[in-house]
Order: sequence, then C-alpha cells, then structure tokens
Amino acid sequence: MAQSTAASFIRLARPHQWAKSIFVIIGPAYGIATGKQASWSMIVGLLGAVIAFCLAASACYVLNDIRDREADKVHPRKRLRPIASGAISVPLAMRFAAVLAIGALIAPLLVWVGGKIDPPSSAASGSMTVWLLVTVVIYIVNTTFYSMTLKNQIVLDVISLASGFVLRVMGGCAATGVPPSLFLLNVTFFLSMFLAFGKRLAERQTLGADAAAGRAVQAAYTNDFLRMAVVVTGVATLVTYAGYVEGHGPHYDHGFNLLWLTLLPATYGLLRCMVLLDTGRYDDPTEMATHDRPMQLAVALFALITVLVMWGAPRPPV
Repeated sequence: MAQSTAASFIRLARPHQWAKSIFVIIGPAYGIATGKQASWSMIVGLLGAVIAFCLAASACYVLNDIRDREADKVHPRKRLRPIASGAISVPLAMRFAAVLAIGALIAPLLVWVGGKIDPPSSAASGSMTVWLLVTVVIYIVNTTFYSMTLKNQIVLDVISLASGFVLRVMGGCAATGVPPSLFLLNVTFFLSMFLAFGKRLAERQTLGADAAAGRAVQAAYTNDFLRMAVVVTGVATLVTYAGYVEGHGPHYDHGFNLLWLTLLPATYGLLRCMVLLDTGRYDDPTEMATHDRPMQLAVALFALITVLVMWGAPRPPV
C-alpha cells in the first residue's frame, strides 16, 4: 500500500512535465553562447531556478487536479489521475501541494548560495534571488488563476499558459544575471501559444464532441478557429526567430550566415507538429516531444547547429 501511495504521489506531481523547465535554461544558454562568462555561481543559480519551477509546476498541477476532479472522471485518460480515481484524497493532495509550493519558494535561495561560492557574484546574488523569487510567485499566481477561471476563457486561457513559459525564461535569466532579449521572449510567447492552441485542436480531433467534457473552454472553440490560430502563432514564431537570425547575421557570417541553417529543422519541427496535432496522433505536445522520433531529431539538430555556430563565432552581446 505504501508503494502504491508513493507511486500515486509521483504521478500526481507529473514529473514528466518537468521537461518544460528546458525553457528555464534557454536564456542562460544563449547568454553563454553570446558572451556571458559561465561560473559555478551561475550553475548553482540555474539549478535553483529549475528546481523552483519544477516544484511550482507540480504544486499547480495538484491544485488543478483537485479543482477538475469531477470533470476528469469522465475523461478517457484523465480519469486515471490519482485524485479523480480516488487513489489520493483531496485533503492529502492539498497538503502535498503546500509542501511543493514551499519548496518552490525556498529553492531560489540557491542563487544566494551560488553567490557565496563565487565571491565576484555575491554582490548581485541578493537581487538575483529576489527577482527569481518574484518570477516564481507570479508564475504560481498566474497558474492558479488559470486553474480557477482563465482556463474557461477563450484565448485568455492560451495567453495565460504562454505567459507561464515566458516566466520560466525570465526566471532562468534572473537567476543567472543574463538579460533576456526581446527576441527570446517573443519567440517563447508565440511558440507557447502555438503549442497550446495545437493541444486544443488535437483534443478536439481525438475526443470529438466529448472534448468539452474534459475542457470546458472547448465548447467556445471551433476546429476552424484553432487551425487558424495554430498557423498564425506558428508563422509568428518562425518569423520572429528569422528576425533574430537576420539581426545577428554579422556575428555568424562566414561568407554566409550559418545560423540560418537552424531555420531548416525549426521549420520542419513546427510543420510536423501541426500535422501530428491536426490528425490527432497526439493530444499533448509534451507527449509528442518524448515519443516522436522525427520531432526529437529535429530538436536535436536545431540544438547541435546552434551550439556549433554560436560557440564557434565571435561573442556579441545578446
């Protein structure tokens, strides 16, 4: 029974969703690639940011599952969630969410600890800790508000979700002292909206008329609107990233802007994502990213080209 309960708590925390914390390290990674000096304080601070957002996300997932437990019971997949299935009681889940949230608010102290490890960074570590804590608190408030009301508001639900990813990026930047560029924030925002609209479209393709039973806002959406929104946000993501590539061309020009090569896997990945979501092959982009081999190859190729081009070039400011 103890093992069963432990497994239920792990499933309730949804650790597979921690993969979204990759957004926490994007800003510092680009910062290092374009001139920021890496240090132990930066690594420890980034670890604190990743832990903080992982725990904060899990706490918010628990609260969301508590609120949605009745709707989840009629969903073919969500009915197996620990609270909906009765494996974990609501009072116990509330206490678990509180523990996770407290851990999320304590984790930013690692930024301050990192400053003590690396004395040159200690002067700024206090303000960096505060800024990371602020982004985590705003993330929790935004996500909780989403669970309470915004998830049922057309378009606002997606904007709220996208804001959560932007806050992850800003939190990682705050923890490491890397100023986030507008290009990075814009790409993150549009990409997150693309994935959120795509998830809603995939749910409608998978569940049909029952989609609104598991997600009430689906009653306000239509397939045509969601397809249009997926295309618009997908194009906005590519155009914004292309603007970054063009704007930084002089730094990666070896007779040809080599960073342009990253547009090839980026375009393929986005278009493949559209196909998979529109056909209902997956109803969750996270599941798609962890199971679809061509998608994983596109992401890996994008990352490899970016690393080779950026780290092999002179280092400009972000």
